[in-house]
Amino acid sequence: MQKLYVNGTILTMEAENDTAEAVLTEDGYIRCAGSREEVLRAAAPDAQEIDLQGRTMMPAFIDGHSHITMAMQMSQAADLTECEDFDEMIRLLRAYKEENGITSEGLISGFGYDHNFLPGGSHPVKKYLNQVSAEIPVYVSHVSGHMGCANDAALKLAGITRDTPDPEGGRIGRLENGEPDGYLEENAAILLQRAIGARASFDPVKALEKAQQLYLENGVTTVQDGASAAQTVELLKSMAQAGLLKVDVVSYPLVTDHADRIFQENPEYAGKYCRRLKLGGYKAVLDGSPQGKSAWLSKPYENSQDYCGYPWFSDEQTEEFMRRALEDGRQILVHCNGDAASEQYLNAWEKALQKSGRADGKALRPVMIHCQTVREDQLDRMKMFGMIPSLFVGHVYYWGDVHLKNLGKERAERISPSRSALDRGLKVNFHQDTPVTKPNMLHTVWCAVNRITRGGRVLGEDQCCTVYEALRAVTASAAYAYFEEDTKGTIRAGKAADLIILDKNPMEVPKEEIRKIRVLETIKDGETVMKRD
Repeated sequence: MQKLYVNGTILTMEAENDTAEAVLTEDGYIRCAGSREEVLRAAAPDAQEIDLQGRTMMPAFIDGHSHITMAMQMSQAADLTECEDFDEMIRLLRAYKEENGITSEGLISGFGYDHNFLPGGSHPVKKYLNQVSAEIPVYVSHVSGHMGCANDAALKLAGITRDTPDPEGGRIGRLENGEPDGYLEENAAILLQRAIGARASFDPVKALEKAQQLYLENGVTTVQDGASAAQTVELLKSMAQAGLLKVDVVSYPLVTDHADRIFQENPEYAGKYCRRLKLGGYKAVLDGSPQGKSAWLSKPYENSQDYCGYPWFSDEQTEEFMRRALEDGRQILVHCNGDAASEQYLNAWEKALQKSGRADGKALRPVMIHCQTVREDQLDRMKMFGMIPSLFVGHVYYWGDVHLKNLGKERAERISPSRSALDRGLKVNFHQDTPVTKPNMLHTVWCAVNRITRGGRVLGEDQCCTVYEALRAVTASAAYAYFEEDTKGTIRAGKAADLIILDKNPMEVPKEEIRKIRVLETIKDGETVMKRD
């Protein structure tokens, strides 16, 4: 069935001022886009005409980086994102226990607390979580996903005691007597998560439906699962084979978790979609979170003489990750929040390139994820390597005030340096790192063009980008990062009919009001998959 969209503003994203009067879709693709007369000539007599009623149509949004399987898991945990005191958190976790009938054989889990907004900037360590339950393991994950806290029962289950050393790339919080206090950072948190994971109550079908709905309500039709473990790839495959994926999912298995083997064992997904799932490349994580002060910096955090955070891996290990990606001809995405981590990535990529003798490193389109404190000289090197910056520009709003405190004015004003990257001609895309923040692309566009913090301060005004540049970052440029620029990201004949309808035109409203724009309808492969009343 052909569908003919007319009587609205249609932003093609092919060029800054490029619009169409009508769009014709058929069999999941855009058949024609242009003047009303041109499109009508291409339409069949029985084409279904859809009146946009003056609203705005544009390409659907493309997620530059997130974790859909983690969003699935967190959708079934207690929501702690609004907690501003420990009593409220304890009450929510107790209610979660009762509502879900959790016994001593289960797990009480929560997600989304932010110590920056809790009393004293403190984490909910075990002295609080033991009040939720003394017998049932309790674990709550920080909003960044890079740290969390556990009660005594969870620590015991994981075998974490005063004699347990800090793992490489992680830290165990301790009381004065050396006993663990319940706080776990980076790889220490991963140790506990692995120990308690089997206890988590998880309905994958219900969780997938909830997570996909969240993306679709925000107009996102292509979603990433960054840092997929082997078991999450298997979960996604089972969902794909059951025909449950409403969005396209691009999975990036961890290079430390046999990513090469996953590709070898799943050739039908390698670099191409099979039932809306594809394996995009490899993923590596080199450091932590700037708001959690575990990101690896080249200069100390404010109010510290020598603490710079820390790396997850040695230079030799990091170079081995790059060598493996180059040897296998795989794109690699690398998490770098601190500029020291960015430097480690750039150096390792350069050395691996030199040793490989490959002349086509740019063709693999390596990606630097987050880039929160990436420097000007590092952006120059990224351009030389054809490296893509995927910026979590929402940091400006959510943690900009925290960065001022942790990084100082000069570094804080350059977090997510969109303008510097764009001026170098880099293929910038934006992301929300869901479930860290919701996949609200219009809020991200608002952040990129205004750079206003939660406290109302303009942070790094010289790093603002234009509305069109921000929209390209979540459509055409994001498609480029997935090697899908010929099939997605703009409205053009032959491309997928992945479209959204907005209640207002982001190119025309005052830039301060962009985040108020609503996604009214999301269309995937020509079919409406979300529509508001």
